[in-house]
Amino acid sequence: MKKLKILVLIHPSLIPPTNATHHEAETMPWRTEHYVIGSLTHMGHQVQVLGVESDLRVIQKAKEDFKPHIAFNLLEQFDGETLFDHNVVSYLEMIKLPYTGCNPKGLILARDKSLSKKIMFYHRIKTPLFMVVAQNSKFKRPKNLKFPLFVKSLTEEGSVGISQNSIVYDDEKLLERIKFIHETTFSDAIIETYIEGTDLYISLMGNKKVVHYPLLELKFKNVPAGFHHIATSKVKWDPEYRKKYDIDTHEVKDLSKEDYNNIVKTGKKIYRALNLSGYARIDLRLTPGNRIYFLEANPNPDMAKTDDFAISAKNAGVSYEELLEKALSLGLSYYDSIC
Repeated sequence: MKKLKILVLIHPSLIPPTNATHHEAETMPWRTEHYVIGSLTHMGHQVQVLGVESDLRVIQKAKEDFKPHIAFNLLEQFDGETLFDHNVVSYLEMIKLPYTGCNPKGLILARDKSLSKKIMFYHRIKTPLFMVVAQNSKFKRPKNLKFPLFVKSLTEEGSVGISQNSIVYDDEKLLERIKFIHETTFSDAIIETYIEGTDLYISLMGNKKVVHYPLLELKFKNVPAGFHHIATSKVKWDPEYRKKYDIDTHEVKDLSKEDYNNIVKTGKKIYRALNLSGYARIDLRLTPGNRIYFLEANPNPDMAKTDDFAISAKNAGVSYEELLEKALSLGLSYYDSIC
């Protein structure tokens, strides 16, 4: 790939210090930004970092002044709202600036966990039975929604609001957890049947042609009895917590070739059904009987060098620099396809 002028879009609070080391970045909220900016610069690209919070006009100005070939989109929200992220890429399309990651339609479909599950039902892909409880609404559990139940935010990403207490076994705890989600995430709650099993992550890249990287599974090796094997906020963001309980993701090795290929096929079917592009991670639940359930889709997942997506690519022999190049190429080719 030729050397590009790349405008990196990030939240102002996540602009990393220029002299930070990889070790320092690992425990900081700007870890991904540090790795992406540093690697793109090291690869010889001309990089300009732009903080975007609540005014899209700064992007137009940067486009006029810097004249980038493409924007590397690391924004996960706009004006404090995660559901507004699709508006940013819509704006990029309107001003004719190519970008990395997912298109607006894919972001809309995937960000709404209820909507994405309904789409999976249409495509005959198994999902846990679920219902949505809106803020400031009355709620009565339907009889077919049986315990244990998993309560989480309908729209928040990154395991926000998820803990061991998210799995409930009676109506009293269910109401408590719904209230907790409403009051702490300021979003509607989604309640779904808790599926015993293992979380699987499939990393996918592509626009029309979709490629996959080796499956990863979330393993819990040293947890106490009764510990739910779910990706809580602490599991995702607290290194000391993961170390204490020996929790980590590993490449899946113990599936038959047929089961493995069926999971990959399902992941790609989900990717296309949700109109995803660029790159995404699909979260699945594998039961002890090898049944697969769709949990959620994550367009534009964390692209830090030490996070699951990059690790999965590395397991396939794709270096971090090559992964970033692929993201750029897909962004440019997607732009060409819609122009």
